[in-house]
Amino acid sequence: MRRRRTRRSKGIETPPFQHPAVKAVFDAYPPARSRDLLALRSLIFDTARQVEAVGRLVETLKWGQPAFLPATPRTGSTVRIDVFKKEPDRYGMFVHCQTTLIDDFRQMYGDRFEFQGNRALVFSHGDPLPHHALRHCIARALTYHLKPGRR
Repeated sequence: MRRRRTRRSKGIETPPFQHPAVKAVFDAYPPARSRDLLALRSLIFDTARQVEAVGRLVETLKWGQPAFLPATPRTGSTVRIDVFKKEPDRYGMFVHCQTTLIDDFRQMYGDRFEFQGNRALVFSHGDPLPHHALRHCIARALTYHLKPGRR
């Protein structure tokens, strides 16, 4: 059996792309934005691996954006990542706008993140990601539908 190769991003192992269409989206980004989004992708996969309740993570495209969600239904909300088309040096992690996730993140980490409405955490190219806080936000999103004791 042939073993699938994984990448490492800042010490975090990332699995290969699950679909050629997702890889094509990353390949289409300018190199610097691709690196930013690949680092965020790595953090999402690594966080999902560390949160037992998430289980297997599915990678797909939603609205043309790389999207990640637990394979088990009713576990969590989809997390999407993309650049801001009108602001090419900025990119974000998007969640479903009808959840309370961004409000929750704003209460917990209002001083650590920039927000866009009720749908995104915003990052700028060149700025370090606040890994600890971001991991917590990713875990909360991927377990959004679970009761607090099961997260």
